[in-house]
Amino acid sequence: MNTSIKTDDVIFNFFKQICDEKDDQKCIELGNSWINAMETNLSNMEKNLNGADKLKHKDDIKSNRDHLNSLKIKSSTEWREYATQCMIEIMNHKGQ
Repeated sequence: MNTSIKTDDVIFNFFKQICDEKDDQKCIELGNSWINAMETNLSNMEKNLNGADKLKHKDDIKSNRDHLNSLKIKSSTEWREYATQCMIEIMNHKGQ
């Protein structure tokens, strides 16, 4: 039996927590923790890129940072909507 945890499942469950959180402030805190984790991931990826690859992915990294910055002002309702959309995209991706 394969008991490995798939990344998509972890992400899906995290977004489900955001959707299920009844306390608006905790919902926003969960969203902000998502932003922090993704910013850390981007920084780590950037550190691991050499000159040519760093230049190649510069625009993608900037786009991701801009997207994360746009999330920082979301309300709890907006976070729940965003998380729902992300969960739908994960499910659609699994179906392919």
